[in-house]
Amino acid sequence: MLRKILAIPAGFLAGGLGIFLVQAIGHKLYPLPEGMNPNDMEAMKNYVDTAPFMALFFVIISYALGAFLSGFVSTKVAGDHKKVYAIACGIVFLIQSIYMMYSLPTPMWFWVLGILVWALVLAGWKLAVSKK
Repeated sequence: MLRKILAIPAGFLAGGLGIFLVQAIGHKLYPLPEGMNPNDMEAMKNYVDTAPFMALFFVIISYALGAFLSGFVSTKVAGDHKKVYAIACGIVFLIQSIYMMYSLPTPMWFWVLGILVWALVLAGWKLAVSKK
């Protein structure tokens, strides 16, 4: 029972760590303009309009890794091979992603990929189930 309770928080932790690591790499490769305050939403909105494609695509890559890791880890921790833990992680991350895309207007391609990528929680689930 304890494993099932810890499955979703473990999935969130693993997914969040994956997102953080990939976005940190993205920020190193594509830093914000000198002197820009990342807490200034108006400045961030202007930056998103002019940001290089790969600067935004690193966010999608981070979501993909986060989805996969959260699906895999939540399934492994639960130990019963049910999809529900992976799906729960994916739904919460998806809601958070939609909120961020709404708060910080992004191009249409980002919306499409930013939503679809969370289906990768099922790839993480599938790999966890296949690795007994």
